[in-house]
Amino acid sequence: MTDEENRPVRRRITLTGISSRAWEHPADRGALTALRELRGFDDVVKTFFGMWNERGFRLQFLAGAIRVDHRQYPRVYQRFTEAATTLDVVELPELYVSQDPIINGSAIGLDKPFIVITTGALERLDDDELRAMLGHEIGHVRSGHAVYKTIMMILTRWAANLSWLPVGAIALRAIIAAMFEWWRKAELSADRAGLLAGQDPAASTRLLMKLAGGGDLSQIDTAAFLEQAAEYESGGDLRDSIHKIGMTAWSTHPFPVARANELRKWVDSGAYAEILGGDYPRRDSDGDASVTDDVKAAANSYRETFNNSQDPLVGLLRKLGDGAADLAGSAARGARGWMGDASRRNRQDDEGN
Repeated sequence: MTDEENRPVRRRITLTGISSRAWEHPADRGALTALRELRGFDDVVKTFFGMWNERGFRLQFLAGAIRVDHRQYPRVYQRFTEAATTLDVVELPELYVSQDPIINGSAIGLDKPFIVITTGALERLDDDELRAMLGHEIGHVRSGHAVYKTIMMILTRWAANLSWLPVGAIALRAIIAAMFEWWRKAELSADRAGLLAGQDPAASTRLLMKLAGGGDLSQIDTAAFLEQAAEYESGGDLRDSIHKIGMTAWSTHPFPVARANELRKWVDSGAYAEILGGDYPRRDSDGDASVTDDVKAAANSYRETFNNSQDPLVGLLRKLGDGAADLAGSAARGARGWMGDASRRNRQDDEGN
């Protein structure tokens, strides 16, 4: 029997009425809530850009890929429906399998996003890993990432029109860097959605292991993989920190070991167990979401990451910040002391006169 056949069958909890806010990373959710407040803008984007782009993309896969249903790739369709049912998604997006040996998946489109996975994923992922991957892509669709990524791309193009200005190129690079940073957080959100869809942390970890090192896990150890993640986050010196910035600044996806580490942190925080226990935001309360609260949560998330990071460069910045605070405090105390001495001298002079 295979390892998959030996694994116990898990009963998954249907997360009735769950809102995408339940799995969205605070930095992702803060950006999404702010964008959703631009009422009407996303509709304009869908109308003017979706008519051509989305149709063109869909026709490309309709002509050159396999559309999944109960007749074509029924195993994939079964895992897809299971993931969607768990996340309480009634209307399934279209799903295609595209010829590509690399394990990958994507959510594409504006008005009616669809999902594409590769033959590499189909061939190398077991049922539980495949369910987690499909849940990941459903999470992208439910969060509206495809729509808002397109909006961000349009904003970037608008910024490019200002590149002839002296500060235009710098401003453009800042916008692109900010967009990539948001998209990396969106990937962490989708990883959480994938875990909720499969409700199997081991399978989600194995998926990330396969993304990092291919499909054969017979010679790979989960504990050792997570040790890699810890070493990547905290190991090395300032040179490694600078290399990591260069490696990630212009990337849409965090590295698999970093994603595994972030997913483990989320599970360890208790948030995953709370959702399985029924404590999660519902879709019918999405209209009550507060932009201010979500932006504050995003700021707190970055602050907590900065304060808890073991990265050498971040540690140096914290020390410099503490040193600057100490210096400012000493300067303030010195100024107060000087003013107090001056005040006493003035009183003494007045009394002497």
